[in-house]
Amino acid sequence: MAEFTFKVFCCDRKFYDGPCEKLIFPGFQGDIEVLAHHETMTAAVQNGTMRYQLPGDETWRSAAVSHGFVEVKDNVVTMIVYSCEKPEEIDVYRAQEALERARERMINKQSIVEYHMNRAAMARAMARLKTAGKYQAR
Repeated sequence: MAEFTFKVFCCDRKFYDGPCEKLIFPGFQGDIEVLAHHETMTAAVQNGTMRYQLPGDETWRSAAVSHGFVEVKDNVVTMIVYSCEKPEEIDVYRAQEALERARERMINKQSIVEYHMNRAAMARAMARLKTAGKYQAR
């Protein structure tokens, strides 16, 4: 199968830079799939789980990603996100605590800015727990 160059950068490190056959990432209107020779585009990345396949490997790899953007151009996919973590890197207890804190803050009266910040914190925590395989919707 054809491949493309995939680069993922986050605030504290370069997550991945190498070949890729398939990529599925969370966009604002649902998941977006990218294959080799995809048309040129720029899209927003939503908090969620990104999945990708490396050449010659049938297994999907996953990572929790936060908001950012992705550019597809000339068979190179460049993703810049706030954070990106493999399932084994996620501290499940810390993510659960962050989710509970965000839920508690959502109950209190708050400004519209605080509401959106708390909603984003909840989305990040749920994405991390889902990627780690530990999130159960209530």
